[in-house]
Amino acid sequence: MSQPASNSTITVALLTVALDRDLADKIAQAASQHKWAVSHDDFDEYVSAVRRPAISADAKGADLVIAIIDFDRDPEGATETAAYFQQLFFGRFFAAAVSTNSEPELLLAAMRAGCNEVLKNPLDPRQLADLFDRQERQWSTSSGRTRSTGHILSFFGAKGGVGTTTVAVTLAYYLVRQKSKRVLLIDNHPEFGHVCLYLGLDGTRYHFDELIRNVNRLDSTLLRGFIAKHSCGLEVLSSPESHDPSRTVDPDALERTLEFLRGEYDYIILDCQTSLEEVSLAVMDRSDQIYIVATPDIGAIRDLSRYIDGLGRNESTSARLHVIINRYSSHGAIAVEQIEKAIRVPVEVRLCNAYTECQRAINVGEPIGPDKKSEISTQFSRWTSILTGEDTPKAQPAKKSFSLFGQKRTE
Repeated sequence: MSQPASNSTITVALLTVALDRDLADKIAQAASQHKWAVSHDDFDEYVSAVRRPAISADAKGADLVIAIIDFDRDPEGATETAAYFQQLFFGRFFAAAVSTNSEPELLLAAMRAGCNEVLKNPLDPRQLADLFDRQERQWSTSSGRTRSTGHILSFFGAKGGVGTTTVAVTLAYYLVRQKSKRVLLIDNHPEFGHVCLYLGLDGTRYHFDELIRNVNRLDSTLLRGFIAKHSCGLEVLSSPESHDPSRTVDPDALERTLEFLRGEYDYIILDCQTSLEEVSLAVMDRSDQIYIVATPDIGAIRDLSRYIDGLGRNESTSARLHVIINRYSSHGAIAVEQIEKAIRVPVEVRLCNAYTECQRAINVGEPIGPDKKSEISTQFSRWTSILTGEDTPKAQPAKKSFSLFGQKRTE
């Protein structure tokens, strides 16, 4: 039974699952103390995509859905219930587990199931009051906030070993150091990525894959617990550091995670594995700029050409696609003109061959900084200026050599 709502009243659907009737009524009474229009649906049994319950019209149309789920009777059933409700009420859902068990393993299992917190049973009335107060404050803050729109830049290697991680890490580092931008660097490899290794960070606690699996309860507070932070201010999400053949990523959840992160940062930079599978295409779909990195050797250029052919069928993707030739040298490398002829698109970024300098930086866990007086640091400095709108690439005269951001040559 729901209370009538005014135009400014929050409509809240309270779902209690597998709780005894007295406790469910106690929770409903606590919720009714707030200035909400509250509806209450009580489920005697756990639910899932297979055991679908009848959902009331009030719950379907509510501004906010709060589920309180018993985790003692059947933890597996409780987990399925939280996951089902998350999917059903995405973007307006909060879940709390109720348990007599205070073991850390339960807390972790409940959080991974999608619960925002665990309430100790028997419930203290103050626990409930605090929980509902927090939800009211969070709703008031989020409903009146205009989220900024950060830029998502994704980096893919034409093949392994072309320096994609080094390029992504260094660009993110320069955006923080030189331009004071708020930047999130994501290691989007399925496992054993090197981003944290290159920055001298411990990325073993949480990783990007786990954040994606928690997208339905993702907020700024939860995000902070997943972040590793470099001394320069760069924030990082690592990749898994263990092998799990059953680990999969839901492309839809990945896209929703990126859209949330867009509101938290000026730039989100992803270091991605080389593939044209669904997960990679989901990243590309959300990216403002897509960079494919290659080196000026026959193997990399052949793979680059095939990669571009595969992406060229999508006009929207092609418009955001940019080619980087890394470790370019005038001695022994395939000429830029030959590369462009092979791939049939312009080379927009050409980075000098600074392999020894970059390798030294990787080994000490600290990127090459803008204070270094070298060709590679000058190139990254200009690149960040172009990205932030403080510099613009210039068209090159015919028959002249390309600059960092060269344009297609007019012959």
